[in-house]
Amino acid sequence: MKFISWNIDSINAALTGTSARAGETRAVLDTIAAEAPDVIAIQETKLSKNGPTKKHQAALEERFADYQVFWRSSVEPARKGYAGTMYLVKKDYAPQVTYPEIGAPAPMDQEGRIITLEFPTFFVTEVYTPNSGNGLKRLAERQQWDDCYREYLQQLDQQKPVLASGDFNVAHQEIDLAHPGSNHHSAGFTDEEREHFTKLLAVGFVDTFRHLNPTTTGAYSWWAQRAITSKQNNSGWRIDYWLVSERLADKVTASTMIDTGERRDHAPIMLEIDL
Repeated sequence: MKFISWNIDSINAALTGTSARAGETRAVLDTIAAEAPDVIAIQETKLSKNGPTKKHQAALEERFADYQVFWRSSVEPARKGYAGTMYLVKKDYAPQVTYPEIGAPAPMDQEGRIITLEFPTFFVTEVYTPNSGNGLKRLAERQQWDDCYREYLQQLDQQKPVLASGDFNVAHQEIDLAHPGSNHHSAGFTDEEREHFTKLLAVGFVDTFRHLNPTTTGAYSWWAQRAITSKQNNSGWRIDYWLVSERLADKVTASTMIDTGERRDHAPIMLEIDL
């Protein structure tokens, strides 16, 4: 099976925008559609609490006619039009869909950050992990989130194997970003965030990209949008992951990033696995 995960940074801008960036984003959507994955996970949709509009639905249908759509948006008391997640799943499948709350600090559970699909023999779940923020003002809550999320994945894994994807907002090792030396106190590369990711792997999960590419350097999934030369200089971070339960690791055949051309921000990540 083939799975793709992507932080799209506003699906409204992608589907209805008229800017050059919107055009670049739609080109990436076309690339994803051409791959014809079984499941597409999308983070940071930034939709309203009512979800995709009729215009959004028509645009999705145009590119992804063979897919059913599941979505989750931020709801009060969380900020409106913030975070949010979505799945596009081929109509051949009929997964059970849940929208879990994991006991995270308020209002994180209301920010639409997790959707889980249950298939007969495995789970697929996506996450948009909270960013620790400017000045690390949300780092304490982020650590609590990481603990709650780890416990949630463990609960799933006790039932059946898990495939977990998303924007985890952490570069795990120094090899996972271009400039580790100057970022030890930056959100996404603090000792605390990295340690929590290590704890997540330690309870029975595998970083599929690093499993297949243990020493590869210069492979990133995010480049700062505001830094014009970040992509040109490959000054990036790898903060998007496909994790799988350890017992599935030997079934992974590919774990890669999809090229987004000149478009900065996140790149889609693709997992191919023999299930």
